[in-house]
Amino acid sequence: MSVTYDPRHTAVLLVDPYNDFLSEGGKVWPRLRTMAEETRLLDHLRAVVGSARENGMPVVFVPHRRWQPGDYETWAFPNPTQLGIMERQSFARGTWGGEFHPDFQPQPNDIVVAEHWAQSGFANTDLDLRLKQHGITHVVLIGLLANTCIESTGRFAMELGYHVTLVRDATAAFLPEMMHAAHELNGPTYAHAITTTDELTVAFKEARS
Repeated sequence: MSVTYDPRHTAVLLVDPYNDFLSEGGKVWPRLRTMAEETRLLDHLRAVVGSARENGMPVVFVPHRRWQPGDYETWAFPNPTQLGIMERQSFARGTWGGEFHPDFQPQPNDIVVAEHWAQSGFANTDLDLRLKQHGITHVVLIGLLANTCIESTGRFAMELGYHVTLVRDATAAFLPEMMHAAHELNGPTYAHAITTTDELTVAFKEARS
């Protein structure tokens, strides 16, 4: 890779690592299982998060709104995803499905930002503020879903002036076509780098040496 990830200015954004997405028995896991297993999603998420921590880079948790009774019911224009969350009660606050996967628990040096209501981790949250206060210029996006929250957060990051990296095998979507669109069609219109977990972890290690 030609990108240098200075640990002082690079953060890994871990988007929506909920049990409902990532764990057996999660409400959304059955729709993700095929693509998640094909990409070895959990292994690669563990690798990127572990490498970031080993090399002194902050891991930033970028969580979706945890559903609770009344959410979206009186909204003028809830989007289809929000309507689906309301119907399924995905990521419900106070439930196992709305907890972070046991392998992705915030550590003392991690950052947990305000929950996003729709698809961008930046819109109506403190993510931009928190990154700027830590001197971050480069963001690496991992988590879920590739064609919704990852893409929306990455596009918003680009608009705000951050260097954006997508990691092909540290995300997943419901269908192969969605993954193709996320990385082959849409990703190149806003991301500065599109890489793999193996390439990224090598670059992280080299940046610190």
